[in-house]
Amino acid sequence: MNENLFASFITPTMMGLPIVILIIMLPSMLLTSSKRLVSNRFHLFQQWLIKLIIKQMMLIHSPKGRTWSLMLVSLIMFIGSTNLLGLLPHTFTPTTQLSMNLGMAIPLWAGAVILGFRHKLKASLAHFLPQGTPISLIPMLIIIETISLFIQPMALAVRLTANITAGHLLIHLIGGATLVLTSISLPTATITFIILGLLTVLEFAVALIQAYVFTLLVSLYLHDNT
Repeated sequence: MNENLFASFITPTMMGLPIVILIIMLPSMLLTSSKRLVSNRFHLFQQWLIKLIIKQMMLIHSPKGRTWSLMLVSLIMFIGSTNLLGLLPHTFTPTTQLSMNLGMAIPLWAGAVILGFRHKLKASLAHFLPQGTPISLIPMLIIIETISLFIQPMALAVRLTANITAGHLLIHLIGGATLVLTSISLPTATITFIILGLLTVLEFAVALIQAYVFTLLVSLYLHDNT
């Protein structure tokens, strides 16, 4: 049981070669563009969803920040679709890997911070020292604010990794318990199966919410620096 518990988080390989890149590319293959004059319902829903995301994300941004709209829309759709595909049986979820989430969080955070230092140098430096700070607390506050700045991408990555991993582990444990209880007590197994179904629905919501939270926090970092 202990060996199989984390088996779904191991990077899959084929003929000794990792195929995680192909898995990461799979969601983008599902979101295709329509070349027809009249689009089908899937493409209409896809276009409506993209417009809704752009409207919600770009509402607070300046014209300079709105240039990131394509990046933010691509980010939320990639994370959301990857999380949802990871809920299918015998699949691998790349967002359970901290290294991949850091690979998304660090460049986006660094780009927003560099943009702020380039165009709003005084305002960016002012975040390190709030107005009215006593002179004796200035060195300590500068250290604290610097640490809080550099911990932002780590918080982004750890939040996404922890939520997706915890949900997968819980589904795995309850699913295993349901399978064992079917030969011991059928009524108890039925109740456990209902709980498993409700938890799966909850995980669908968590998969989408975590994609939204990750992108929203990147958007807020961008807003603070543009």
